[in-house]
Amino acid sequence: MKFPILSLMLLLPQQVHPFAFTTQSSVRHDTRAFMSEESEAPEGDKHAPVDSYREGISAIKGKGSTGGPVQASKPKSVVMKFGGSSLATAERIDHVANLIKEQIELGFKPRAVVCSAMGKTTNTLLSAGDFALEGRVDVDALRTLHMAACNEFGLDETTSVRREVTELLDECESMLNGVRLLQELSPKSLDQLVSYGERCSVRIMAARLNQIGVPAQAFDSWEVGVYTDSNFGDAKLLDSAENEIGTVFKNRIDPSIVAVVTGFIGHDENGKITTLGRGGSDLTATAIGAACELDEIQVWKDVDGILSTDPRLVPAAVSIPDVSYDEASELAYFGAQVLHPIAMQPAMAKGVPVRVKNSYNPSHEGTVIRNRQHAERLVTAITCKRGVTLLDIRSTRMLGAYGFLATVFNTFEKNRISVDVLASSEISISVTLDKKQSSSAVESVLGDLAPVSDVTLKKDRAILTLITDVERSSEVLSTVFRCFSAQNIKVEMMSQGASKVNISFILKDDQLEKAITTLHACFFEDNCLLDPIDNFEEDTLVA
Repeated sequence: MKFPILSLMLLLPQQVHPFAFTTQSSVRHDTRAFMSEESEAPEGDKHAPVDSYREGISAIKGKGSTGGPVQASKPKSVVMKFGGSSLATAERIDHVANLIKEQIELGFKPRAVVCSAMGKTTNTLLSAGDFALEGRVDVDALRTLHMAACNEFGLDETTSVRREVTELLDECESMLNGVRLLQELSPKSLDQLVSYGERCSVRIMAARLNQIGVPAQAFDSWEVGVYTDSNFGDAKLLDSAENEIGTVFKNRIDPSIVAVVTGFIGHDENGKITTLGRGGSDLTATAIGAACELDEIQVWKDVDGILSTDPRLVPAAVSIPDVSYDEASELAYFGAQVLHPIAMQPAMAKGVPVRVKNSYNPSHEGTVIRNRQHAERLVTAITCKRGVTLLDIRSTRMLGAYGFLATVFNTFEKNRISVDVLASSEISISVTLDKKQSSSAVESVLGDLAPVSDVTLKKDRAILTLITDVERSSEVLSTVFRCFSAQNIKVEMMSQGASKVNISFILKDDQLEKAITTLHACFFEDNCLLDPIDNFEEDTLVA
């Protein structure tokens, strides 16, 4: 899409190159490639595999209010997924178990419950791996957490669950002793190490469900058909996994019981444990929901669904009733803690709705992610990404459009640099790089491009993204630029094009919060500071 150059130059700061708006597109490298870049380990760094795991772990913070149940309009077959924060303690496990029972009484039929490790167990296991590399093995914290849960539920040494959890923790300790002796922790070994959290968690959850009258059985994910490739640390589901999962649930798992399944982990074709990378537990849930063609996939977090913006920035943020798969993907790409885009793929392929709900406030309807063409609202959500670097690259040679762009992107590929947002013309290009890019790689890019271009690097920038229908972009942009003009907020780059559901603006980081607060008041709070458009004088745009 091309914008009128004159009008945009009137709206934007003079230092912005006109090229940034003549041809616009958004570039996002494949998430798998992005993950592999983060996993790249410096030679000789024995802690690097552990460090790369930490990059993929996102903690969800905050709690909602409690509430009563909502009656299902009709019986629904569902898969329910609970993350680590929802299962952090014995008290939380008991709360979730009773929540599941409550949902069953309301007419929901959970074919499976997918569980993450308890609380920060994965982080604890990663730290244990680090300590083992340094010569010390200590799993006391893991034993204390899991044995406390067993004790709380009266699971003593005579119960099979207590014995199984103890055996898993003993195996974990033995493995760490091997790491201590060998001074090596490969990606394959690391996948096995972090798997113990989920494997303990599901056994305790299944035991608690049985105690309160909900028939349940714990399963390691490979027992229900979750098979992957051998890319340890960031494995992908095999094409055959969907059929395997569907067959196992149809023929081998009694539909009258709740299958409590480990999230995040799987088996490769050689029977080795793998992990699914970022969003892995969500992917386990969506894969099961799609393979079994269930009515709904429920992802239980500790917020009331997907919010209109970050409530830490705007306390008046509201829950969004529904979004499309594309909108949810864009929200995740640009910083919102929604399902990872890869996790949504099985649900998208089968058209199974995904509902994000609050385990602290089960009465709230949450947000449904589903196929939807158009929304009545002008803007669905506002999200952002901070700590961004902006590169303005202007050709100093007559390379032609294809030659110049080829040179730039070959340089990015050579230095393993991922681009978030892009705007270009024949001789100029602007791109944003997030804070995960190494400073040495960025310096290398600058050096490689110096012979053919002038490059300006601007740090401390932010991407502000509106999730919206770009077919209504004129209405959206009219409000946005009036707000920015009124608040003296300078836009340094804008991108609209490749995605049909987002418009992104690059701002100085110190202006981001004011920009989000102002736009949220206009689009969501019916509290816009602007005069009605009929009274808005055009000369304010050109002032």
